Amino acid sequence: MLTALIIDDEAPSRDELKALLAEAPDIEVVGECSNAIEGLSAIHRLRPDVVFLDIQMPRVSGLEMVGMIEPSALPHIVFVTAYDEHALKAFEEHAADYLLKPIDPQRLAKTLDWLRTGARPSSKAFPGADSVLHQIPCIARNRILLIPLNEVEYVHTDPCGVQVVASTRQGVTELTLKLLQERSGLMRCHRQYLVNLDQIAEIELLENGAAEIVTRSGKRVPVSRRHLREIKDKLLIA
Repeated sequence: MLTALIIDDEAPSRDELKALLAEAPDIEVVGECSNAIEGLSAIHRLRPDVVFLDIQMPRVSGLEMVGMIEPSALPHIVFVTAYDEHALKAFEEHAADYLLKPIDPQRLAKTLDWLRTGARPSSKAFPGADSVLHQIPCIARNRILLIPLNEVEYVHTDPCGVQVVASTRQGVTELTLKLLQERSGLMRCHRQYLVNLDQIAEIELLENGAAEIVTRSGKRVPVSRRHLREIKDKLLIA
């Protein structure tokens, strides 16, 4: 049995795909989401075998979303799109599977046969999956936030998750510190912290060899001895 998650901002499209998948006895739809941020949470929570992912969604596209998935949690991705055949050459070149809207049942059957082979997915198979992040999707007080990277002061982990802190707001993201370090340009300053170098106002050196960063809005961020030299080198501080 293969478990599937559908992510599409249009309810009729989700309903159409659910109805087609219901005809396959070995496919179980375990959830559906109407946007990429809900989709990220569902992927990490449900760990589906395959995600049927709409490309053209508001705020965060399907392609952007793929690049936000932790590699260890990456399911098979089948793009569902209204793109024309010419535009889909990029997906063929990257060996990524796709379905055109409206979905042809025979084409879906071929996709399901491919999924049943059990080939493991790789994020490098998708166009744009390794691009730099420009915003971080977050949830805060029942709201969805997209915090531009240049507004982020620092990111840290606590018992509630990965906290993204800007000067006037903050939220919890599904993205890991490791992925953010690799894809955002934020720099590791502590085992539990990443910092935006452009948001540093000063660095206060402490007696034990560690330090604290003071951000432009006055927040304080710990810097371990291990990472202090790296931070100073990056800022061209002797």
